[in-house]
Amino acid sequence: MKKFIVETYYTCTFKTVHSLNNLNESELAKIDKRTDGDVEVIDVKLNNRKTKKIGEKSKSETTTPKIEKPISEKISKQITQVNKLEGQNNLKTKNKARFKMPDRRKGYIQKAQIDDHKVYLHTGEYDDGKIGEIFIDTNKEGELVKAMMNNFAIAISLGLQYGVPLEEYVDAFIDTKFEPSGNVLGNDRILSASSILDYVFRELAISYLGKEELAHTPSIASSKSTLNEKTDDKFLKIVKNITSKGFVRSNLEEKLVDLSDVRINLKTKN
Repeated sequence: MKKFIVETYYTCTFKTVHSLNNLNESELAKIDKRTDGDVEVIDVKLNNRKTKKIGEKSKSETTTPKIEKPISEKISKQITQVNKLEGQNNLKTKNKARFKMPDRRKGYIQKAQIDDHKVYLHTGEYDDGKIGEIFIDTNKEGELVKAMMNNFAIAISLGLQYGVPLEEYVDAFIDTKFEPSGNVLGNDRILSASSILDYVFRELAISYLGKEELAHTPSIASSKSTLNEKTDDKFLKIVKNITSKGFVRSNLEEKLVDLSDVRINLKTKN
């Protein structure tokens, strides 16, 4: 059985920090001879690895640099910490993929009026019901404000498609205050808003996150628990796949109408 030796070469980059009482040429000339500086490790890189058999003499023996003073324990601990962090970073790969929306998608449109301004909120959903895009349209705003709102909605949509949780946007934009603000008409769950952004993300939080504490009116749904996998039949599963989650606000039982006992006469009169 052959035995091998693996030689690994690292490049350590560090800096030495000295404190000077006076900044002059004499102090700078003595700085190389000082030994009271603080050493900070900047980076440790793996250069290459070489393998050779035990007992085999290398053709060109590399001369190792002589270290006058041994490395202190503080520096050695910092090197080991950097090596551990590099190992963790290599194992954890960052997923920067964008999950694009399907060409034919579900969603809903909510029309509301804040003070004298009409706001139309459009949503787009993935196949599993998760929100992936929004569009915001207004009627009494100038071209500059409309363009800013449209590009703001695009930025939010891109963030959602790259994996930013909707909860982060809700926490950031709820209770923002600017005009138009006031009473809200046309939404059965929101009665007032301090701004358009406050209204939009309050509506999204109620519809997609189930945050009932942000609503001003109680839910129309009964006290029965929401549907679960044990009580779902095939029909309800099909309905859940084709129905917008934001539109029904996850209350499928309240939105469905039982037509099993209804008979329709399709015969035409002669």
